Amino acid sequence: MNETSVYQAYSGNTHLFGGNTPYVEEMYENYLANPGSVPDSWRDYFDALSHVPAVDGSNAKDVPHLPVINAFAERAKQGGTKVVLASADVEMGRKRTAVQQLIAAYRNVGQRWADLDPLKRTERPHIPDLDPAFYGFTDGDQETVFDTSNTFFGKNRMSLRELLNALRETYCGTLGSEFMYTSEMGEKRWWQEKLESIRSKPNFNSEKKKHILDRLTAAEGLERYLHTKYVGQKRFSLEGGESFIAAMDELVQLAGLKGVQEVVIGMAHRGRLNVLVNTMRKLPADLFAEFDHTAPEELPSGDVKYHQGFSSDVSTQGGPVHLSLAFNPSHLEIVNPVVEGSVRARMDRRADPTGNQVLPVLVHGDAAFGGQGVNQETLALAQTRGYTTGGTVHIIVNNQIGFTTSDPRDMRSSVFCTDIVKMVEAPVLHVNGDDPEAVVLATQLALEYRMAFRKDVVIDIVCFRKLGHNEQDTPALTQPLMYKKIAAHPGTRKLFADKLATQGLGDTLGDDMVKAYRAALDAGKHTEDPVLTNFKTKFTVDWAPFLGKKWTDAGDTAIPSAEWKRLAEKITTIPESVTPHQLVKKVYDDRAAMGRGEVNVDWGMGEHMAFASLVASGYPVRLSGEDSGRGTFTHRHAVIHDQKREKWDIGTYVALQHVTDNQAPFTVIDSILSEEAVLAFEYGYASNDPHTLVIWEAQFGDFANGAQVVIDQFIASGEVKWGRVNGLTLMLPHGYEGQGPEHSSARLERFMQLAADTNMQIVQPTTASQIFHVLRRQMVRDLRKPLIIFTPKSLLRNKDATSPVSEFIKGGFQTIIPENKALKADKVKRVLVCSGKVYYDLVKKREELGADDVAILRAEQLYPFPHKAFATELKKYPNATELVWTQDEPQNQGAWFFVQHYIHENMTAGQKLGYSGRAASASPAVGYSHLHQEQQKALVEGAFGKLKGFVLQK
Repeated sequence: MNETSVYQAYSGNTHLFGGNTPYVEEMYENYLANPGSVPDSWRDYFDALSHVPAVDGSNAKDVPHLPVINAFAERAKQGGTKVVLASADVEMGRKRTAVQQLIAAYRNVGQRWADLDPLKRTERPHIPDLDPAFYGFTDGDQETVFDTSNTFFGKNRMSLRELLNALRETYCGTLGSEFMYTSEMGEKRWWQEKLESIRSKPNFNSEKKKHILDRLTAAEGLERYLHTKYVGQKRFSLEGGESFIAAMDELVQLAGLKGVQEVVIGMAHRGRLNVLVNTMRKLPADLFAEFDHTAPEELPSGDVKYHQGFSSDVSTQGGPVHLSLAFNPSHLEIVNPVVEGSVRARMDRRADPTGNQVLPVLVHGDAAFGGQGVNQETLALAQTRGYTTGGTVHIIVNNQIGFTTSDPRDMRSSVFCTDIVKMVEAPVLHVNGDDPEAVVLATQLALEYRMAFRKDVVIDIVCFRKLGHNEQDTPALTQPLMYKKIAAHPGTRKLFADKLATQGLGDTLGDDMVKAYRAALDAGKHTEDPVLTNFKTKFTVDWAPFLGKKWTDAGDTAIPSAEWKRLAEKITTIPESVTPHQLVKKVYDDRAAMGRGEVNVDWGMGEHMAFASLVASGYPVRLSGEDSGRGTFTHRHAVIHDQKREKWDIGTYVALQHVTDNQAPFTVIDSILSEEAVLAFEYGYASNDPHTLVIWEAQFGDFANGAQVVIDQFIASGEVKWGRVNGLTLMLPHGYEGQGPEHSSARLERFMQLAADTNMQIVQPTTASQIFHVLRRQMVRDLRKPLIIFTPKSLLRNKDATSPVSEFIKGGFQTIIPENKALKADKVKRVLVCSGKVYYDLVKKREELGADDVAILRAEQLYPFPHKAFATELKKYPNATELVWTQDEPQNQGAWFFVQHYIHENMTAGQKLGYSGRAASASPAVGYSHLHQEQQKALVEGAFGKLKGFVLQK
């Protein structure tokens, strides 16, 4: 079948044509005569047709055809009116419809035929939808004029030839666009007007073109300078993608003109050094010092130069703009939600809910963008209330290869590397990196869209990677064809310089710029204006008070009795206009009694009072997690849902937002079902706001392993690698209650393994007053270290874990809780040391046995280990010859392998240290309830029995 008959073939095979025609006509005749005489499905179909305007544009309704036909036939027999078929009008009507289909096709899939690959490795694919023959057009139709009033080409009527040229220029040139999948018609028309009115072609003046060439020269010049001066050293060159620097320059300058005051950038290693020097304006001399190993090395660990962050203030036509490049590990895309969190903190500090003043920019590699799941999670956050940042500008440095994978049969399962963004309907501008003017135009359009609609947008710069994955790589081993083409490519800068020369802008312009940039680098300086020094705004955060602090620094966490009563009344009062669920009402009534001191305070009230006292003192609180409003175990109820609400989007009340006049904000967010992106977001938020208590709460602590990369590469090591202090708090529900392998352990041992250099605080509170004090301690002290709280489950409602009001209005967080039973110290022969809920099992067992010669110490803080407090308590029992560490977790998990060294350090000569707990296991917990109970019983009994297995003697 040839292509000219494809459309006719379609027409002949649809149910409305071909052999079905007489049947359909008869059905339609019956409908016109009596709609009720045809089946429901056909009646619905014909009803819909009746709403379509007639071919003359009128709203006239169709009438039965058969009587008319019969009448004409009869008149013909009688020699009356001669029938003339209007076949020409019917054909023209079909062509008009086909023209609209053709326009829609180019808008939808024109980018599939766009000239995007600077290497031109493959032929453009044949897209039938874009071929006029598909719609039945022939060469004879080229000069036929059609209505084009629904386009923005500047003409209401165009010949088919003119229209095709306009469509191909707009949608199939070096800039290909995707936006028709958006649900909003206004956004579709916005893109159509922006692109079609200029046919996707920029019209820059000579100075603008020269500036673009200058940025290309800077991008290429830095890479070639480093390549010759530091031979073989890794830098992850940008060569082949130099247009990216022109895009970054345009983005920053245009953002400043539009009122943006901060731009926060996240990117992996490819081209990072280039951004540092040519966008952030880091002094070349400072970069060279890092290559020469003469730069200061002041951190315990430090990091490689292409992971370093940087900040600066640059001038734009709209005023100063603060640029921040986030520190980034080698885990490629993981920095993206960190950047989003940092941006949200800046927005909140500026009271800028729509992102007018702060812009997130994320730079991706093509393989990583679709390949790393954290991008899907981050995109899912984009328009949610707790995480939106007013739209992100994404830039793909698409070098068409992922390390050694470039075969499209292996790279991905989608057409474009950007197809993931269709989940949030983000428009995409694919652009050929060898057309830097088109790249700059795409950048302008992307920023305009973001500022207009506050949504994500993507610029996909299709380019190439001149060198290997790094400078020690030999890419031709696996990509011989690609690298033959790359070797023959003169470079984007050279192509653009030659183009400007032909336009009369100077035959030596390109060479002159190369020499000038080289001279600047030799001097270790910039060719552009330097950064603004000593420039600060009222939104600048002063981190100095939080540096150099010790974990032993004191913090007054108790609150006065009068303040306790005032806050308790405020957070337990529900307005009459709100009808809570009866179960929630009881919780609040019980809390009111706790506030009055009539009963002990439980965990939920202890938390609430910590939050209330902080916001009343001016410390904002931000709590997020998958069930944080209610609490996974229904203990919190920070958000009251009106049971008489009539609309889905109103009818909630948060008492902690009504504590006092001019209080700090309290924000509680039920997050999307994500661990990795949400935790990274909160880390980013805390990294930019030391004054807010930022908490991420896992649904179950076990699920934190889905965010392990964030814990490993940011939370645990960010300070020693990058000097970034961070006060993020993690709440990880942890406890062995027979709920199986995935609902028991928050993997305490993993955090203990990561603990070093006083990098974090690891605690396991066991009372309501302890959670109150440790949460307050995190803010009232100036120490900003990640706080990892292993929170309980069963203890949330355990009366033994409640606390009297007196423990809140005096005292503080106890790193070691002493024995609270009046034992005769000199009679104590054994000291049990434990952490967490097992303490209550041990107390119960001791009472059963009447073992008053056994003392029990609770290690509430496991790291940094409180040696002084522990030694003080241990010395109270001079006749104790045995110590036993007791834990719920298996022996190869939990804290045992880490605390045994701490305990041993504080033992006296002759004392023995034993272990009682579950045996080593590949699984965190058993799934059989009876086996769980047997194990629990055994470990508790073992704590009081004869020392077995491994015994450590001082």
